[in-house]
Amino acid sequence: MPSNPNSSGREIVVVICVLLTIAAGYLMFSSGSGQDDALVVYCAHDSVFSERVLRKFEQDTGIKLKIRFDTEATKSLGLVNQLVREKDHPRCDVFWNNQVLGTMQIQEQGILLPYQGSGFDRIPDGLKDPDGHWVGFGARLRVYIVNTDKMEATEAAVAEAEKGNLSRMAIAKPLYGTTLSHFSLMWQQRGEAGMKKWHADLRKRDVQVVNGNATVKNLVADGVCDWGWTDTDDYFVAADDNKPVTMLPIRVADGKTICMPNSVAIIRGTPRLTKAQRLVDFLLSEENEIELAKSKARQIPLGPVDETQLSEDVRKLKTWAADAYDITGLSAARMECLNWLKSEYLQ
Repeated sequence: MPSNPNSSGREIVVVICVLLTIAAGYLMFSSGSGQDDALVVYCAHDSVFSERVLRKFEQDTGIKLKIRFDTEATKSLGLVNQLVREKDHPRCDVFWNNQVLGTMQIQEQGILLPYQGSGFDRIPDGLKDPDGHWVGFGARLRVYIVNTDKMEATEAAVAEAEKGNLSRMAIAKPLYGTTLSHFSLMWQQRGEAGMKKWHADLRKRDVQVVNGNATVKNLVADGVCDWGWTDTDDYFVAADDNKPVTMLPIRVADGKTICMPNSVAIIRGTPRLTKAQRLVDFLLSEENEIELAKSKARQIPLGPVDETQLSEDVRKLKTWAADAYDITGLSAARMECLNWLKSEYLQ
């Protein structure tokens, strides 16, 4: 049968297209300009505060980011569990956690790569891993948010109110985030038996347990509840909306406050190590800590900064944070407390 010249022509065109596609893919991979070259960041801090920071890094460096945020309800436990699941085949390059205890957990499992870059030395000891597996920056405080239309906004008044019925008090479900860290600290202080007794009494007196710190803020700001536990960044959302609220520091043993730094860490096995290091250096810089302090979250700088650039709000928080409880040794208490809380809240 005679050959069809049109068919042969089409076959040649197909072969050329395939070769061109392979060549283009090779060049894209070799040049590092493909989609897979973007730095993957898992971020447990509120996107409304953190995305601006990360996009500024993109703009300043030209390094593209793929950002995965967590939800308010599961923050930051969801991303911690994801990193554990991905340990043998990591997808993340840099983990920006909104606290440190979950970061310490994955450090113990060998998931983090130590790094002591340009920002390491400016962060005080006790707020970072000595080997650089994680470093703290831009902190928040655990505070009472009080509706000033509903009750007197003094530490003595709150302490008295906590002795009675608690149906007008709200706390976030303690399985996640800073409330889990708060409970873990109390577990370390009270011990297992003391913590379980305290918690049973809390529930017996009808404390309102809700999905997250932002929900606590909303309930108190709207007068549904009189007071509650939240973080300073959530409190300032209500204050900036001119809600009738004020804040008081939550104090634990010896009058210590509860300071919750953000933390940043590099994931072991990243193929984008140089870019990951640049992001860590950026987050730990004085410039970034000042920007976080100037944001609506009013985060507390941990390293030395030009104090004249800090607002009165942040200066007050720095005073409270100076009396903070040392939370760097809470990893074991966190796991014990979390295992118990799962039996309480996930039945």
